Amino acid sequence: MSTSINPPAPETLTPNGEGSPWAPLGEPLFRSLWFAAVISYTGTWMQNVGAGWLMTQLTTSPLMVGLVQAAMLLPVFLVILPAGALADMVDRRRFLLLTQGWMVLASGTLGILTLLEHISPWTLLLFTFLLGLGAVMNDPAWQAITPEIVSPSQHAPAVALNSVGFNVARAVGPALGGVVIAATSSGVAFLFNAASFFGVIFFLYRWKRPHIEHVEKGRVRDALWAGLRYVKDAPLVRAVLIRTGAFSIAASSLLALLPILARPYGASGYGMLLGSFGLGALAGAAVLPRLRSRLSVDGTVAFAIVIFAVMTFAAGRVQTFGWLSLVLFTSGTAWIGILACLNVAAQTMSPVPLRARTLSMYLLVLQGGMALGSAAWGALATKFGVPEAMLGAALTLVAGLFTVPRYRLSGKQLELSPAVVRD
Repeated sequence: MSTSINPPAPETLTPNGEGSPWAPLGEPLFRSLWFAAVISYTGTWMQNVGAGWLMTQLTTSPLMVGLVQAAMLLPVFLVILPAGALADMVDRRRFLLLTQGWMVLASGTLGILTLLEHISPWTLLLFTFLLGLGAVMNDPAWQAITPEIVSPSQHAPAVALNSVGFNVARAVGPALGGVVIAATSSGVAFLFNAASFFGVIFFLYRWKRPHIEHVEKGRVRDALWAGLRYVKDAPLVRAVLIRTGAFSIAASSLLALLPILARPYGASGYGMLLGSFGLGALAGAAVLPRLRSRLSVDGTVAFAIVIFAVMTFAAGRVQTFGWLSLVLFTSGTAWIGILACLNVAAQTMSPVPLRARTLSMYLLVLQGGMALGSAAWGALATKFGVPEAMLGAALTLVAGLFTVPRYRLSGKQLELSPAVVRD
């Protein structure tokens, strides 16, 4: 799957609160795609570990290490909005086959170059950018196909299961990637990622997509402007986008600088730390419904941001692997609480005909903010040191809470359950 893709957040855990959250797996079409997606997500996390760790082997510059995540997310500025318009206009099956094939080519070529030792920091950034380009083009169409592969009554739990699958891969993939890299090299992890796309490609190739009515007609530019006009006149959309930007720029520091923090522990240690973050996200997904029964949407977000800010500060100060693992686990728990609110809002803030376009705008703010933040925190870490950069990010997260009173997320419109964002 894409390295920056965000599985859509569930609107409710189950329809009307009834039925089993695992019921969508009883539908063969959804079950096939779900297992293929989990394998692909696992490959994505192996790729992330391999790219971040390889850069630490090629250079000691925190800026270059921070640019790895920035290079993956930078294409969001270039193509995410046209990608959203296209996802509302074209045959999504064929479009996804094209984007998945692009990512196979980018990841596979990077793996071969790495194994042949024809790799430099800038070559790594170039192919990371190319992989991110395919991922960003893939994102809006991928998020929009869930209603097409599952019965209407199972839509909400199907989206919840997408989040569960991503969190399973987030917990397993980094640790597996670290083991593979320690035993072989980052190039092998890149080739594993290239291979992981083929399950999804096989599903898409065999999928008989139903005929969809009300497909946007005309030019991409016109469709894009229609989406922008809707965003301009929708207060909830503006609130979601502003709150997302305030969080994403500062929150990017932890994962962007983690390869520097993990350098003393080797590739396997780096993978285990990312796995700790993923396990924390799984734990947070389990705790979130109970937290939401006690707090409002905005209260949940504020509480989780404070926790994430404290953990961001602590990550720059702790000196042992055990404490850093605990910090990452707690950070993952807070992360899922924040992104649950934002993702659910993004899924419910627009009518179906405009959904891919408004989602593309949400992804632009989320991933674009993380790209800018990754580069900025890497530059600050180069000049002032990693602990000081992490302190600055923590303070920025807290300052972002001042957007809450004016740009509230409507609790009446948002019913929360586990959600996730791929970084």
